[in-house]
This record gives sequence, C-alpha cells and structure tokens, in this order.
Amino acid sequence: MTAETHHLEFDGYWREPNIGSIPAQSGIYCVYACKYNANEKTVSLKRLIYIGESENVRERIAGHEKWPAWRRYLEAGQELCFNFGPIIRSRTRVEAACIYEHKPPANTEYVDHFPYDRTTVTTSGQNALLKGQFTIYPTGNRLGYGLLSR
Repeated sequence: MTAETHHLEFDGYWREPNIGSIPAQSGIYCVYACKYNANEKTVSLKRLIYIGESENVRERIAGHEKWPAWRRYLEAGQELCFNFGPIIRSRTRVEAACIYEHKPPANTEYVDHFPYDRTTVTTSGQNALLKGQFTIYPTGNRLGYGLLSR
C-alpha cells in the first residue's frame, strides 16, 4: 500500500423520516444525534454517533442492524440525522481513517487501530462535527491486535 489523499464532500442532513431521500450511491455516512426546529426547519447537530460506509448508503442505513444502538445515544427531544459523502475508491480505508480520527461511540472497528498506510482526508460541505482535514498513520500491527512496534 501507499499513502493516499481523499476528499469527502458531504451532503445532507437527512432526518430519520426522510432517509428514503439519501442517495443510493457508494460512500461514507455519518449518524448524528440532532434536534429539529420545526418552526425554522433547521437541524442542530448535538453528537456524532457512528460512521459507516456502503456501496449503497440509502439501502445500508435503512436496513442497518445498529438502529437500536444508535437510539441509545439520543437524549430527550433528539432524533437521528444522517449525512453522506460520495466515494468509490478506497471507501473502507477512508471509513477507517474517519473512525480512527473521530472515535464515534457506536463504532467498534478501527477505533483503536488503523491498518492502512498514511491516509489524509479532507472534508467539506455538510461536515459539522468532522474535522476539515486530518492525516492518519498506520498503527503498529496491521491486523490491529495491539500496538506493536514496527
């Protein structure tokens, strides 16, 4: 593997009632706790809960097995919201970098290890609660079992 740089232009936000409008495309998605203001028709993001990837983000979110886990992070008056950044090449690698950098509480894989070569990610668009640019370096063991020296 070699160093890679990727850009994610996030679109969104979709509230839970509107997930059928999320693009049926390959990409990275984020799950947030948010508050919806019906009078102003605005969403206020409170917490990043989960980061995932899929070849078809709309289908993946609709059928995701972690809905109950995501809901456990909501406080009174909050609901789930989603955003989406299209990407085809190195989707899993970019997901891993985003998880490793942001450590969302509902993610388990890639939180403590990064098994790829140096990866730089820039984000823009609807990217609240995500860093605009970050670079992740491989952790010691490529399999992710502990942090062994190389």
